[in-house]
Amino acid sequence: MLEQLLIFTKGGLILWTCKELGNALKGSPIDTLIRSCLLEERSGTASYNYDAPGASYTLKWTFHNDLGLVFVAVYQRILHLLYVDELLAMVKHEFSQIYDPKRVEYFDFDETFRQLRKEAEARAEELRKVKPGGKGVNDGRKLVMKKGSGFGGGNKKNKSEANEGGNGDDGKGRKLENGHSNGNHNAAVVEGNRGMGLANGKENASSNNEAFDVTKLQKLKSKGGKKTSDTSVVSKGSNVDPKKKVTKKNRVWDDSPKDAKLDFTDHVEENGNENIEVVAADQGESMMDKEEIVSSDSEDEEDEEVSKDSKPDAKKKGWFSSMFQSIAGKANLDKADLEPALKALKDRLMTKNVAEEIAEKLCESVAASLEGKKLSSFTRISSTVQAAMEEALVRILTPRRSIDILRDVHAAKEQRKPYVVVFVGVNGVGKSTNLAKVAYWLLQHKVSVMMAACDTFRSGAVEQLRTHARRLQIPIFEKGYEKDPAVVAKEAIQEATRNGSDVVLVDTAGRMQDNEPLMRALSKLIYLNNPDLVLFVGEALVGNDAVDQLSKFNQKLADLSTSPNPRLIDGILLTKFDTIDDKVGAALSMVYISGSPVMFVGCGQSYTDLKKLNVKAIVKTLLK
Repeated sequence: MLEQLLIFTKGGLILWTCKELGNALKGSPIDTLIRSCLLEERSGTASYNYDAPGASYTLKWTFHNDLGLVFVAVYQRILHLLYVDELLAMVKHEFSQIYDPKRVEYFDFDETFRQLRKEAEARAEELRKVKPGGKGVNDGRKLVMKKGSGFGGGNKKNKSEANEGGNGDDGKGRKLENGHSNGNHNAAVVEGNRGMGLANGKENASSNNEAFDVTKLQKLKSKGGKKTSDTSVVSKGSNVDPKKKVTKKNRVWDDSPKDAKLDFTDHVEENGNENIEVVAADQGESMMDKEEIVSSDSEDEEDEEVSKDSKPDAKKKGWFSSMFQSIAGKANLDKADLEPALKALKDRLMTKNVAEEIAEKLCESVAASLEGKKLSSFTRISSTVQAAMEEALVRILTPRRSIDILRDVHAAKEQRKPYVVVFVGVNGVGKSTNLAKVAYWLLQHKVSVMMAACDTFRSGAVEQLRTHARRLQIPIFEKGYEKDPAVVAKEAIQEATRNGSDVVLVDTAGRMQDNEPLMRALSKLIYLNNPDLVLFVGEALVGNDAVDQLSKFNQKLADLSTSPNPRLIDGILLTKFDTIDDKVGAALSMVYISGSPVMFVGCGQSYTDLKKLNVKAIVKTLLK
């Protein structure tokens, strides 16, 4: 049974709801649909599932893009109502006839909806009655299966029929029968061949072992040149060994004077503190506090002119019709009109390192938002599609919540507790290095920072963090290796509370998203310490793997947590952004998958090379 049907504008004004249904929905499925699907450019999907305590709903929707209306139907997921799509199409058609932008109430639509619903239910009932009429086909399939049930002659018959290539209504039965019989037969043949291969292999091996030395000696006798000398060298071995030892002695490691220059460690005993302070002070202002300037649009216009000049044939094709269409305007856009422009956009996004799955979903969402919309005069379809895609990309990449960490730090300071940030991610993405960059940026804003070395798994991880702490002159909490990282983090937070540190930056071990023991340990660390911010550190170099990494990280954190409300990833730190040129698609893929904003971007090796994500620059690069 249908639970609810709503009609509202894209601005959020509810125009009509079905009073007959009047069922009180559990939870807030409509709000969740708008927030996590429609606003996230996932409207190209067929349906949305919403789980609430005691109920599971399926939501389906359609748009009237020309009028800016949204039609949403809600029903129990277990029912699988067949008439919902047809009912939404009928409601959309009828309501668009009476829609007036000045009207707010549509009480007269109740009777119309009642009739439309009866028609849709009647058609669905007719389809159900028609379905049993197709018993002949099912019976045919059953007969074929019965014929082929004999494992002797039945299989032979099916094989001969399959070889003849006969196609009929009962082809599925044949395929299944032949698939099983041929699979078993082939498996037996393969196993037989393997057995024969093993037997022959053993015989050949033994025979070869017996005859190998004879043939080798014959060859050596026939050549009598280098190989005989080689054998003599092997047999004697005394004349050449001294020469080899001499060559080894020539490689001197200890006596070279350059070894002192290769030692870059800080000697704390002698003069070390003064050098460290100079190193920390000379780094300069962090790029987080500098505004990035986006170049003008003149470059884009030049690129467009070049692309136009490079395709003169495409311009000549249908010149008059395209010119007339751009002047007069098109009645309504349909999928066939949008498909070429969307395909070109999808290919462009994929060349910028956007995951294929994400690019496809974005194009479907843009198509859903433009389908049925009237094309204005002097406007090309490609420019309309590009403008819609640009709006969608800006909407996705713009954070929906505050990412001002300094404000959150001061708020935590007022509550007399440290602000805890946990850095998580896969191996080798630069968690420790970028943790030090974040620490340097916080120090510039007069925030006291403490590091927690909770990577007790990788060799050298504690020493690496200790080096950063010495260079930045900040305290570090460490317990060595082979300790429980969750307990180490908890003790570090307690130590920071006692010492009055404002921020605790927790370094964790790198782990692959499929490594369940390590993911379980990470889930325990997050559950036990309840950090204020969980930052996923990811490379800007990844393409399709970004989808797998983030979705599985979130999934594992949710599945392995013992809390009823598990903590997921709150933000993203993109590293190695200086190595990708215009391949900036990883930022889009990660934000789209997780719904979390990009809070930091690492763009170099020094402490100052940390900046904010410039949404306009990213969108411009993606569509260039």
